[in-house]
Amino acid sequence: MPVPRSAVADAYARLTEVLPGLAITEPDTGDPLPSGDGWITAASLAAGGTGLDAFLAWDDAQVQRDYGQQARPDVVASFGLHRYAWPACLLITVPWFLHRRVPRFPVTHVSYNRTVPGLSMGRLAARPDGFACLPGDPAAALPGATVVADEEALRAELRAAVAEHFEPVLAAFGPRMRRRGRALWATTTDEIVEGLWYVADLLGERERAKRELELLLPGATKPYVGSAAFRELTGPNGESLPTRDRASCCMFYTLRPEDTCTTCPRTCDAERVVKLVAAVAG
Repeated sequence: MPVPRSAVADAYARLTEVLPGLAITEPDTGDPLPSGDGWITAASLAAGGTGLDAFLAWDDAQVQRDYGQQARPDVVASFGLHRYAWPACLLITVPWFLHRRVPRFPVTHVSYNRTVPGLSMGRLAARPDGFACLPGDPAAALPGATVVADEEALRAELRAAVAEHFEPVLAAFGPRMRRRGRALWATTTDEIVEGLWYVADLLGERERAKRELELLLPGATKPYVGSAAFRELTGPNGESLPTRDRASCCMFYTLRPEDTCTTCPRTCDAERVVKLVAAVAG
């Protein structure tokens, strides 16, 4: 089997095929990450200050435009973190899910632009700082490869890679969100699980993703909070309706109390069944 040109390029190409609203580019070594003209580096987000102010101003304007009301500053910050963290987690989880490779992305190695015309989720520019893989992977011959013993060791690498990227990001967002420690890592836990679960559904591999995520996050894997938390509900005709229990709340209820997510801690099982059945029918 030939050595791939990149440890992550094929995974990102496949992701774009099924999720065309998100584009990912891998800058050449030595090329600077894009900044300005809609781009913001993850390092700027992690630094807080004016970079984070400008990033959250977009979310503030979006809420006022779409919902005709002013959101609380902590709600705006929660929305902003979600809109960054959901695609940023995919940088790490998708190569793991598709090719059993776990790239490392310090905040100095990622830049994000969510204002690209035609891309509903925007564009990420990301250059891995090494990656982990399993024995026998042709990518082990690439520069920056670290071969680990087995699947559990690779899962540990994934948990460490996400934590490395998000620890400084959460430190900057936390005061804006009025959350600390466990509450912030709960949001990251949800982004890992729900992002990959969604993409796996587009790939036709939702059940495999469920199994993989249950192994990745079985509970008691600090700094993450809780487990993947999948469970099944029963519909009115006896059908199985998959759901999960979020470890955090996205705060959307502050804008539309009657329109909570199906995985929201505030949504009771009876209401979840109604929403899930409607989603299947629609």
